[in-house]
Amino acid sequence: MSDPATIDEVCAVAMAEAFRGDGEILCNPIGTTPIIGGRLARATFEPDMVMTDAVSVLAANILPVGDDEAPRLVEAWMPYRDVFDIVWSGRRHVVMGASQIDAHGNQNLAAIGDWRQPRAQLLGLRGAPGNLVNHATSYWVPNHSTRSFVPTVDVVSGPGYDRVAGLSRFIRDNHAIRRVVSNLGVFDFANDEQRMQLVSVHPGVTVDEVVDATGFELVVPDEVAESRQPTDEELRLIREVIDPHGLRKAEFR
Repeated sequence: MSDPATIDEVCAVAMAEAFRGDGEILCNPIGTTPIIGGRLARATFEPDMVMTDAVSVLAANILPVGDDEAPRLVEAWMPYRDVFDIVWSGRRHVVMGASQIDAHGNQNLAAIGDWRQPRAQLLGLRGAPGNLVNHATSYWVPNHSTRSFVPTVDVVSGPGYDRVAGLSRFIRDNHAIRRVVSNLGVFDFANDEQRMQLVSVHPGVTVDEVVDATGFELVVPDEVAESRQPTDEELRLIREVIDPHGLRKAEFR
């Protein structure tokens, strides 16, 4: 039996679960914990997914995060320009960060404050608008608080369900916010209102703690599960193969 899972490992598994059922798509997680989750999903229950090495090649073997010198069993070359063909075809599931996110799934990673004179300039809109109207998107928010889960985002980088409701059927059919994973729990939008709802709380976290850390009214079911623990094999893969140097822990300090 492996040592008990830590919160970073529970979050990596929750991120992996976001890809369950995706099949043969490009898995494109951004950030340490999402990459670990994507590689874990591909190594276990979603073997048909493809992933880049975070640069330009599709590798058949499991790569350790942060090791640019690790041997790669190269299946194909995928330079950045080729990713756009995958984006527009809808055969991609991306995981992005969110400096702010609201009840409808609107995401901000551009700026804090009035966009005309922001208090803080962040990454910018990046590819978020195109991602959200073309294929499945999930979010990773390592610091769950009322500053990140907000009533209204300051800038809309990735549009939520309320903003796409009046757009074309093509956009509505392709717009899907699959999961939001934070250091407190897992969330989705699988309700009639398409508002953020609590799916599970991580071990040691209560529903009240999640509600208090959220700046809007969550949809909370009568029964809320505890997030799934990693299996012994998943812990082995995380600790010994995918992230042997423990880089994932930096997001939880």
